[in-house]
Amino acid sequence: MDLTAAQKILKTTFGYDTFRPGQRAVIEHVLSGESSLAIMPTGGGKSLCYQIPALLFNGITVVVSPLISLMKDQVDALNDSGVPATFINSSLEWPEIQDRLAALHRGDYKLLYVAPERLDSAAFLEALGQLPVDLLAVDEAHCISQWGHDFRPSYLALSTAIEQLPTQPQVLALTATATTQVAADICQQLKIDPQNEVNTGFARDNLDLTVVKDQDTDRYILDYLKVNEGETGIIYASTRKEVTRLTAMLGRHHIKAAAYHAGLDDDVRRQNQEDFLYDRIQVMVATNAFGMGIDKSNVRFVIHAQVPGTLEAYYQEAGRAGRDGLPSEAILLFRAQDLQIQHFFIDQSERDDDHKQREYQKLQVMSQYANTEDCLQQFILAYFGEKSEPCGRCSNCRDDREQQDITLDAQKVLSCVIRLRSRYGKSMVAQVLTGSNNQRIRENHLEDVKTYGIMASQRQKTVSELIDFLTATGYLNAVGGQYPTLQVTEQGGEVLRGESQVYRKMARQAKRLAPVDDELFQRLRGLRHTLAEQQHVPPFVIFSDKALRAMCADQPQTDEAFLAVKGVGQSKLAKYGAQFMNEIRGFLAGKDD
Repeated sequence: MDLTAAQKILKTTFGYDTFRPGQRAVIEHVLSGESSLAIMPTGGGKSLCYQIPALLFNGITVVVSPLISLMKDQVDALNDSGVPATFINSSLEWPEIQDRLAALHRGDYKLLYVAPERLDSAAFLEALGQLPVDLLAVDEAHCISQWGHDFRPSYLALSTAIEQLPTQPQVLALTATATTQVAADICQQLKIDPQNEVNTGFARDNLDLTVVKDQDTDRYILDYLKVNEGETGIIYASTRKEVTRLTAMLGRHHIKAAAYHAGLDDDVRRQNQEDFLYDRIQVMVATNAFGMGIDKSNVRFVIHAQVPGTLEAYYQEAGRAGRDGLPSEAILLFRAQDLQIQHFFIDQSERDDDHKQREYQKLQVMSQYANTEDCLQQFILAYFGEKSEPCGRCSNCRDDREQQDITLDAQKVLSCVIRLRSRYGKSMVAQVLTGSNNQRIRENHLEDVKTYGIMASQRQKTVSELIDFLTATGYLNAVGGQYPTLQVTEQGGEVLRGESQVYRKMARQAKRLAPVDDELFQRLRGLRHTLAEQQHVPPFVIFSDKALRAMCADQPQTDEAFLAVKGVGQSKLAKYGAQFMNEIRGFLAGKDD
């Protein structure tokens, strides 16, 4: 097969004139009958690499996806574009599964989405074996590698399942996050020739990376949501308790937010996710450990309120912002004590010692990312084995904050740690410095320590954050496991002796992502929302924010002009063209008046 037919489907079905980087090369491999691996950043257009060939093949394409909640979004979006697709997963009863298998036999669908666990079932594998499967697309393929950040044993059975299918389908593995070691492992497990790997690089030109260290995280989040009112985003936390606390805090400040974690009732979690997908709430607060599984294109920001365990996990979660290509932001709120939560998770895991050591090393990389003063994008790309120039957009590249001399306060903290003989952790040091009068202070006669109360004019939380800063920058060392004690380092000793000074940059201020949307965009977004509610699909399934902004810029009033908008295919024109063009005409008529 040549690419001419693929190019035509790209335009008429999906509404794009040209392939994005890497898509053409991957589709060429697929159409040539070669198994291949596609490594593209989140939002890089991986799904089109199997959706377009699926429409050209005579048989069906099976897509293995680990996230059940994501399947329905993808199937809804395909069906809305006129592509016949369905899914089979644990949300369906057996009679409905049989109906869908029968429809696949009749050729009613071109794509079938399944979870990897489904292929563990001998009965399902037998049923699948009776279908003309041409292509098996493995999404989130890094899950197959024990070296990856999200290894899932169910993925290991994939190679065996593929061998059992009578049609011996070719394989297309896809992932957004794979180190060179993980990529090699994927190819070995799925019998892919390493020469058939297409890697477009890991840079996201529309995603600004920001690290905010040692600040009041609640205050920063509230300030950020205030200046970015109306924008949609995700806030990640490491524990269910913190998710619950953050959701309640946002609610008290009249911000529409909902929680998402594994401890919630299934119906509550499902409703919260639907409210987020349908733009009924502004913010989803979720645990790192429980994958959101969303294909929502208009997520403008992702905030990590606590540090995740690996750089791969962080970059994949951060990549859920700006999937539509519009300017978006990924923010890491870093406090040194949050590393202890991840340490605890590793300690409590059932991994062997070698695997735990690898996880500790990955956590150290995460800490280095948070504390580097070099380009954040460059740091991430180097981790994935890619050389690059500074991005010029991240918070380090454009950091113009003034330095404050905090040597005197630093000396007070360091002196207190020495006088407490390095026997206590951050909380007790902060309590002594601020003159706390609790029972433990009295029992240990710490009110007699010379540094007791010398920072009484400051809040205990502020002093704790200063201790975090001194730890992160190497003046203090936190020693021990779950309850570390503080020690003054050699670098800290130089400060105490007056041989060096300590500077700290002023607190980072929350900034607005983009200019306030104009009236036409708001009108088109309102129309999209109304249509979405009527059809029971998420708004982004109808049109992405990027498509709406293109309509605002081009103001199309004919079918031909409407088709020229990126993301508008024949099916979208037939379904929605008249309504959106009427809205544009009404807006223009109002301006003339």
